[in-house]
Amino acid sequence: MTSSFLDHPTPLAFAHRGGTAEFPENSWRAFEHAVKLGYAYLETDAHATSDGVLVAFHDKTLDRVTDRSGAIARLSAAEVAAARIDGTDAIPLLSDVLGAWPDVRFNIDIKDAPAVRPLADLIRRAAAWDRVCVTSFSAARLLAIRRLLDRPVCMATSPVGAAVLRSGLPGGLLRRAFATRSVRCAQLPIGMATAPLIGRAHAAGLQVHIWTVNDRDLMTSLLDLGVDGIMTDKTELLRDVLIDRGEWYPRT
Repeated sequence: MTSSFLDHPTPLAFAHRGGTAEFPENSWRAFEHAVKLGYAYLETDAHATSDGVLVAFHDKTLDRVTDRSGAIARLSAAEVAAARIDGTDAIPLLSDVLGAWPDVRFNIDIKDAPAVRPLADLIRRAAAWDRVCVTSFSAARLLAIRRLLDRPVCMATSPVGAAVLRSGLPGGLLRRAFATRSVRCAQLPIGMATAPLIGRAHAAGLQVHIWTVNDRDLMTSLLDLGVDGIMTDKTELLRDVLIDRGEWYPRT
C-alpha cells in the first residue's frame, strides 16, 4: 500500500508556509489566499505546545514573527493562542488547517521532537494518509513517526537521504531502500538542484521538489531542468509562471 499524495499532474506548486509574500507566514490568510489561487499543495510546519497541541508554526520560539516570546514546547496551547503573527494573525492549529480544505494536500515539516506523536495521532484521526507528506531535517524524527503510523504516508528524504542521492549509488539499489521507508520525494534547497542529481533521484523513483524559489527566471530554469515541484513564498508569481508554460494544474 502506498500513499497517493503525489498523484497529481506535475510540476507541483507548493505554497511555502502558505505564501509569505502576500500574507504573514503560516497564517490563515496566507493559506486561504493560496487555496483561492488554486493551489493543491500547502507547505507548513509542526510544533507541539507543552500540552501536546499541534500548531502550524515554523520557529521553535514565538520571538521572530509574533508579539510574544518563548519556546512553543514550553508554553500551553492557550498561551500560544494569545500570540499574533506580525501583531495581527492568530497561529492556526494544525488540525484546523488540515480540516479546513479536505481536497488540499499538506507538506508538513516536523520541527521538533515533541510534535512527532501528536502529528501521528492527527494523521490517524483525520485519516489523512493520502493528504500528507512528512518531512524533517531530522532523520530520527522521520523514523519515529514512521514507527508510530499504522499505514504508509508520503515521506521526503532526510538530509541523510539527500546525501545518499549525491553518492552516485545505483538507482535500483536506492529505489528499494527508499521504498521500504515510504520515501517518495527529495525536497532540496536550490543549491542542490543539478541535472545529475535530479536524474539520480528520478532513477531512484523519487520526485524532486526544490525550495524556496522566489525568482521568475530561476523558476523557469528549474522547471526546464526537470524538477517535479517548486516551493515558493510568491504564490501568485509561481502560478503565473506555470500558466505561461501551460503547466498550471489547480485543485479541482
